Formats: sequence, structure tokens, C-alpha cells
Amino acid sequence: MLKLTFLGTSAGVPTKQRNVTALAIECLNPYLIGSIRQQDKNKSNNKNSKSRPWLLIDCGEGTQHQLLHTKLSLHQLAVICITHVHGDHCYGLPGLLASAAMSGRREPLTLIAPKAIATLLDAVILTTELHLPFAINFMTIEDLLSEPINQNKVTIRLDNQHQLEIDITPLSHRVASYGFGITQTITRRSLNTDKLIADSIQASALWGKLQQGEDVMTDDGRMLRSVDYVDNEISQTRAVIAGDNDTPERLKAAVVGADVLVHEATYTSDVLAKIQAKNPDFDPMHSSAQLLGRFAEQVGVRNLIMTHFSARYQSFDNPTSSTPNMAHIRLESESVYQGNLWLAHDFAQYMVNGSADLADLAGETESGSVQYLGSARDHNN
Repeated sequence: MLKLTFLGTSAGVPTKQRNVTALAIECLNPYLIGSIRQQDKNKSNNKNSKSRPWLLIDCGEGTQHQLLHTKLSLHQLAVICITHVHGDHCYGLPGLLASAAMSGRREPLTLIAPKAIATLLDAVILTTELHLPFAINFMTIEDLLSEPINQNKVTIRLDNQHQLEIDITPLSHRVASYGFGITQTITRRSLNTDKLIADSIQASALWGKLQQGEDVMTDDGRMLRSVDYVDNEISQTRAVIAGDNDTPERLKAAVVGADVLVHEATYTSDVLAKIQAKNPDFDPMHSSAQLLGRFAEQVGVRNLIMTHFSARYQSFDNPTSSTPNMAHIRLESESVYQGNLWLAHDFAQYMVNGSADLADLAGETESGSVQYLGSARDHNN
């Protein structure tokens, strides 16, 4: 299960209601921590919620301030992915790293980003005497895409039953921009106790060793193979998070099997056309709500979350208003897209369930793999 918290949903510049781009993704294993929903409702139980590893996709200016309104801790941040070098996606990175250092973080941190981000950090470290007491495992996107073996994929092992695979898709924007596919794989070993009892193997420490994958010898000399008594269940959840991109078709292969697509819808199609006509020499190279919705419909994306809205669009939803607002984005999307659609706002949270068995553990039904949870600010009160 992946829990998405939008920390910024504005394009280019912040507004009074929206900060610039950042998205937190918590990696939840319900087999280990029980009912996620119940823990989130129990506001006095913060221990487990603060021990969940999470990823940060983009880090616009002010992201660390947004985090203060959530339960997310920089000590549990496992990976930062930067889609491209425009400031509304990366200007907050040096400050966030500095705050992590000052809060006592010592564990290494993985950073997946364009090479230019290393130049940015080097300059900040040199000119501001920034000291980071933790190692940064910097993986440049350009190098990852050029590797002949396992190209464009990074595997992050959270524990022996829980891992992430991050794959990278080049997109189309004014600078090199990328999309990240986040695939969470959870393996659960279930001990077949009925078979053990039927084979006259009573409960003992041997059971635990078998469940951990060890072959064991009984007191009467019988060799027991773990594979004969343990069932492995594998569940996956996949989210695709796109950077700025004017050609959604670039993600056609990436969204196959995805449970949700998160993609920019900076403008409505008429506003985008006016911007392009006004200055033919400058194309902002963003997607419109119509362009994105049509792509999602054509390739069968079941769940679509739009974000990165131009500051001209106000946060209210009123289709009759002459002031550009979320209703105009929403209606244009709904005219071409029939799937489940959400327009993200700052602190909006969504639970993404990739498998029916995991969904059942969280009290979900099979009616949809994405559920809107409300605002992180409300949950953090």
C-alpha cells in the first residue's frame, strides 16, 4: 500500500492556497503494522506512523514548511526523486537536507536526480558551509538510463519482505524531465500449521525457523524443508508520478498495470492555446487537462490524480464563474475521461491499494484501488 500526501500542487509559483511541487509517498506494509486506517484514526498512536519509510518526489521551495503540517519525519525519509531542474521542483532541496542534518539524521539517504542537482548542492555546500552528517547516495538519472544492464531501474530494499523498484521514463519538457514508476512489492510468508500438525510436528521453535525460510531437522531425525510448509504471497502496488510533460504518450508503457497515475494538468486547453499563440517562440511545454484526460482514457488508466495547476486557477469549484477555477480543469477532464478522477490540493492524502488481499486488510472493497483520505492537516491536529 502506498499513501500519497501532496505537499505542493501549484505550477511555477506558490499561491495562498498552494505551494509548489512536492509529493510524499509512504510505504505501508499492513502485514507488519496492522490496520492502517485504524492507526491513522487513533491520533494518540504516532509511533508506528512515524516509523514508516517514505519517498519524496520533487522538493519545491517551502517543502520543509509543508512537512511541519504532517506526521512525516525526515528521519524516515528513504529516497528523494527529482523529476527535473526547474526551481518549483527543486529549490527546496538544500534547505530540507540542512534541516534533516540539524534534526539529528545520520542514516544515509538515496537521491535520484538529474546530474545538474549535484552541481546545485555542491554550490550550496561550498558557499554556505553546509555540513551534512549523513551520506547521500546520489544516483544520476542520466547514468541510470545509460546502463546496459538493469537500465532505468533502482531497487530499494526496506526489509527482507518489503522492497521498492523505481523505474524512470524520459518525458517531454523544456528541460530534461522524467517520470518515476514506484512499484512496491510485499512478500508474506504464511506457515501451513495444519500440514505441520498433520505431519505430527508440534508447535516449537522449528516453526519459526521454517517460516523464516530455514530447513530444519527434528529431534527424531526428519529433515523438514521450508518450501513444503510455507506459502509465499506476493502483493504489488504501483504508482506512476510524472514530472512536467507535454506528451503524456511518453508514459504509455509505464502506466501498464499501474494503480494510479499522477500527472500535471497545468492549464485547460483553451488557455494553453492562447499562451502558445501569444508567444510562438515560447512553448511552456505542459499538458492541458483535456490532453491528459484523453491519454488516460485511451490507455485505460483507471485512477488519475491531476496536479501542478497554474496559479491563475483558483482553488474553488464553480463551473459558472468567469474566474478560472478547478471546475474548469475538472469539466474539461471529465469530457474525455471516464475513470476515477481527482484534482489534488495541498495536503490531500490518498491510499493506493494494489492488491485485493491488501485492500481487505485495510477495510477496503474491490470497487477501487485509490481512496481519498482527506487532508493531512486535519489528521495532524
